[in-house]
Amino acid sequence: MANPWAGEVALLLDGRRHDCKLTLGALAELEAELATGTLIELVERFEGRRFSTRDVLALIVAGLRGGGWQGTAADLRTADIGGGPVEAARVAAELLARAFTLPGGP
Repeated sequence: MANPWAGEVALLLDGRRHDCKLTLGALAELEAELATGTLIELVERFEGRRFSTRDVLALIVAGLRGGGWQGTAADLRTADIGGGPVEAARVAAELLARAFTLPGGP
């Protein structure tokens, strides 16, 4: 089970459950991948519901890699995500939220 206190979010990928989290290394990788400014700008896009599928993909890959997954964005493009694109977007948003807040916090 994913541990929200550790910033983890569960994702079903090709029928297998993965615990994703945005470690500092994963966040740095994410920022380099997006090449569109700061993580704050990414958070603002999610808060304003102006995120792209590229944002979602980058967040999911970073979260999976932070959780120990060894795959790449190319691997994820052909994978089956349980719950589809809507679940992927929810997991991406939750990863961002958990990276910067404590569960039950403001």
